[in-house]
Amino acid sequence: MSIKSKLSVLVQLANADGDFADEERSLIYMIGKANGITEKEIDGYVENPESLPPVSTMSEDDKFEYLFHLVQLMKIDGQVYLSEIKFCEDLAEKLGFKRSVISELSSHIYSDPAITSNISSLKRAIKKYQIK
Repeated sequence: MSIKSKLSVLVQLANADGDFADEERSLIYMIGKANGITEKEIDGYVENPESLPPVSTMSEDDKFEYLFHLVQLMKIDGQVYLSEIKFCEDLAEKLGFKRSVISELSSHIYSDPAITSNISSLKRAIKKYQIK
């Protein structure tokens, strides 16, 4: 999965509540820069996000990363809107998970990106939410 796809989905979530908060923008730029993307390139993704790639081409790790970063972004501004929750739940379904996976992840992912979650534990926990 490309970093452009990840950033594009995060931009779509950031815009879901009609307010692209500074904290959301900062997290998107931090993720982009951590993956070797220039600020100018990130600006392009913010202005013109692409759609989700075919789920059939994604690995389990890719799907987890999408969900993890989505929940982190949803919480980063300290305000969680129903429109953001619905966006995350809709995306979770597209990725092959029950909608309730978002509340499970949300209870273990912190709004401050400096506070790390137990990634391997979260990966195991979300398996029970996969739609068979």
